[in-house]
Formats: sequence, C-alpha cells, structure tokens
Amino acid sequence: MSGLRTLRGWRGLAPGDRGAAVALGNFDGVHRGHQRVIALAAKAAGELGAPLGVITFDPHPRVYFRPDEPAFRLMKPDQQARALQALGVDVLYVLPLDAELANMTDREFATRVLHEGLGARHVAVGFDNSFGRDRTGSPQTMRQYGGELGFGVSVAEPVGDAEGQKFSSTDVREALRDGRPQDAAAILGRPFAIEGVVEKGRQLGRALGFPTANIGLADYVQPKFGVYATRTRLPDGRVLPGVASLGVNPTVGEVTPRLEVWLFDFDEDLYGQVLDTDLVTFLRPEARFPSLEAMTAQVMADAQEARRILRA
Repeated sequence: MSGLRTLRGWRGLAPGDRGAAVALGNFDGVHRGHQRVIALAAKAAGELGAPLGVITFDPHPRVYFRPDEPAFRLMKPDQQARALQALGVDVLYVLPLDAELANMTDREFATRVLHEGLGARHVAVGFDNSFGRDRTGSPQTMRQYGGELGFGVSVAEPVGDAEGQKFSSTDVREALRDGRPQDAAAILGRPFAIEGVVEKGRQLGRALGFPTANIGLADYVQPKFGVYATRTRLPDGRVLPGVASLGVNPTVGEVTPRLEVWLFDFDEDLYGQVLDTDLVTFLRPEARFPSLEAMTAQVMADAQEARRILRA
C-alpha cells in the first residue's frame, strides 16, 4: 500500500500536489456512506489518470461553529488517515477552517479553493453535501461551478440499510450512546475504536487480578458507560481479546471518564504506548458495587462472557 500524503492548506501547493480527483466532506468515521463518495472520486481518478484526494477540515465545522457542544468525534486524525489510506487515497488535504474560509461564499470556495488552490480535476460530494458561508452550496451548485471552472462533479446517492435508513455519522453516535456498538459497526463497516496512550492508574486492577490499560476518552463521542467485549491492536500489530470498563468507575471513586481494558492472557508493560481498542459488544451498564470483592466477582463473570462472545 502506497503512503498517504497529508497536506495542510490550499495555497501555494507544488504542481505535483495539485490536479487530483477529490472527495469533499468531513468524513468523521469514514463510514459506508463516506466510502461511496470516495469511490466516485476514485473512479474519476482512474479515468483521468489523476491522484485520488480527500478534502477535510480542521477543526471540524461543528467544533468551529458550535464549540460548546459535547465531544462527538468518531476518529482521531491518524485513525482517519489509516482508514483513507486503506481505501487507496493518495492525498489528504486538510483545510484549516478559519474566519477566511468560513466566510467564503460557495462560489468563492469552488473558485479559490477547489479550482485555483487545489487545481481539482474532479470533485465528488455526497447527496446532502453543503459548502460555503451559511451552507448555501449544494450538489447542484457544485455541478454548476464545475461546468464553469472545468472540473467534473459526481454526486453519491444515499447508502443505507435494508429498511432504507441512510448511513450517517449522527446514527453512529446515537448507536454508541445507546450502547449498540454492533449497529455502529454496521454503518462504519468496522467496529468503533478508541485510540489513546496508556496512562498510569492506581494499579488497583492488577492487585485484584485483572490488570488494566487505562486510556482517556479525549474528544471522542462518549459511548454508553458500561462494560464491553473488546479487541485491542498493539503498536506491534498484535490484536488481543479483552474486556473493558468505559466510564467513571463509581465503586472506587473515579471522576474522569476513561477506558480501562483488561487484555486476556497478557502481561507486558504498555505504559506510554498507543493502543487502538474496538468496542465489539456491550455487556452491561456501569454499576456501583458494595465492595471490591463484589466488583471483582462481576469483572470475572464479565471476562468469561467476553471470551465466549469473542470466540464466537
């Protein structure tokens, strides 16, 4: 797999960094609907002999325009880059969302950014894509600007489930908040994963017989607090089954939400390493136990159930 190049900005790009067929969107989650848009850009890239590019924004428009809303991200930037690279994307254009970009009209965005800045030869968008100040741009106006400026435009039709419900990042977030990770995975095309650096905790789990790797939630959407069957990727590529508590651990008085993963049949030092943990199945809600002994007994039962599910 060739490497993905990440470029920040749209001005002064080298000739070799311009002229791609691009997919335009936020692509948080790179779910199956997003993949349809990227596939259209890939088709055009193949026909034009052009690189395949993806355009995203940093910060996410929702963060920029509604900074006080709760955390909602489905991916960290490096997770997104890996998912895009797996789809064959050559160039990721990260456009800094600042006052200048936010105040561009849809025509200015198409002209200055897509045409003059990136030299896009083709632009693929989703059926509900909007762009430009006040979100006045639409797939229809993008087709108009493409005709005027000389780039092709393709529009992805909705992708959804058997009941006709279209796939969206909003539905992924709702599924996770409801404790339905399998439904989130069906939309994403893979399990939802939390990536983070292993932090030093109280080491209480180790003393009780279930050592855990503790990872902060950062600005991820907050899944339902509780216990999950998990699979965790280590930096060396190994994938290990486990069980995790996601929440505030009320029995021992924790306050900051975090993921505490017990990796089965594993005993190595992971402090400071970056782990990527899939939430596979929700086992039960978070609970406050009357004693550490009662908590430990339940954790052992959770682990047995997680092993059974993951074997299946």
